[in-house]
Amino acid sequence: MAKKKSSTKPLQLGQSVGQPTSPEAAKLDRVPNPHADTNYIARFTMPEFTSICPVTGQPDFAILVIDYVPNKWLVESKSLKLYLNSFRNVGSFHEDCTVSIGKRLKDLLAPRWLRIGGYFYPRGGMPIDVFWQTGKLPSGVWVPDQGVAPYRGRG
Repeated sequence: MAKKKSSTKPLQLGQSVGQPTSPEAAKLDRVPNPHADTNYIARFTMPEFTSICPVTGQPDFAILVIDYVPNKWLVESKSLKLYLNSFRNVGSFHEDCTVSIGKRLKDLLAPRWLRIGGYFYPRGGMPIDVFWQTGKLPSGVWVPDQGVAPYRGRG
């Protein structure tokens, strides 16, 4: 069986690449979906997402969960990790981080459906959770709960 060519541009996978300085500078790679005729969920969980508060310069921490029903393309995971880690260098509010990531993936992949949940740890004593989705979930697709419990303090 001949190996399919994934794209005309070389992937970051298998290469030594530096950490992007910003989300805008990050290159996201996509590869063909070998099961484009099938509706299924692909999930990425980033349990140690970090960004910078644009006001105080202090770090913010979150768990990100990205679920999508691929169409013709899959996101390549190494490039996604580099992209998500690039937020460590950028001052951005929780809502901006979460929605920007979702929109960038939507533009890159044109998925049938995509949702992202950003579960941020408390800032100033208040956790902020941000949710965004696009597309229509195909019927019959099993979508598991994102598995992140609502924030609960010691009480």
